[in-house]
Amino acid sequence: MSETEFKLVVVVRADLKLKPGKMAAQVAHASVNCAFACRKSNKKWFKKWYDEGQRKVVLKAQDLETLREFQHKARQSKIPHSLITDAGLTEVPPGTVTCLGIGPAPEKDIDAITGELPLV
Repeated sequence: MSETEFKLVVVVRADLKLKPGKMAAQVAHASVNCAFACRKSNKKWFKKWYDEGQRKVVLKAQDLETLREFQHKARQSKIPHSLITDAGLTEVPPGTVTCLGIGPAPEKDIDAITGELPLV
């Protein structure tokens, strides 16, 4: 297995206790949004991440306040990110923030923000 230098992380709110299918859909929304944002803002990072196999990691954070803190840190670090708000058609009310995508970006830069979070 080859080493990868870039990754995309999606941080999911643990307090919502989303069902697996719902969580998968929200993570997919964040991944797609982040990939497009990176392709537009930093083609070099996008290409490197894409060529390495598009590594994605899903982590959990306790609540919305924590997600907002990570969003602020990603913004300050100039890392592509996307906060996902649900339409409210199934498990959660309309406008519920479910997860935050960060990256793709160099692994060391993302780990500086989310490195202490546990995997889902």
